[in-house]
Amino acid sequence: MVGWSRVNRGGVVYPGSSLRYLTGSWRVERPVIDHSKCIMCRKCWLYCPDDAGIEVWREVERGGRSIKVKEIEFNYDYCKGCGVCAEVCPTKAITMAREI
Repeated sequence: MVGWSRVNRGGVVYPGSSLRYLTGSWRVERPVIDHSKCIMCRKCWLYCPDDAGIEVWREVERGGRSIKVKEIEFNYDYCKGCGVCAEVCPTKAITMAREI
């Protein structure tokens, strides 16, 4: 039995979230995005159980001009390679690649 002196203030128990721990090192597969197929629906970001999807701004050439666009990338430090993102992607822009 845990004594009162070892219980967090207010009795709050913090979850063992992957945001507190780097969990990507034991991944077998990793998601790879084909940005030419991505429609930025953000389903991969929404359904990721580890919150590994991040939005980044990129500069790309379109019609001879340089413009900034938002794209989804993955933080591989937290991605466990579960494949949920690839399953929910409506355009199949995400494939799972074997880790080396």
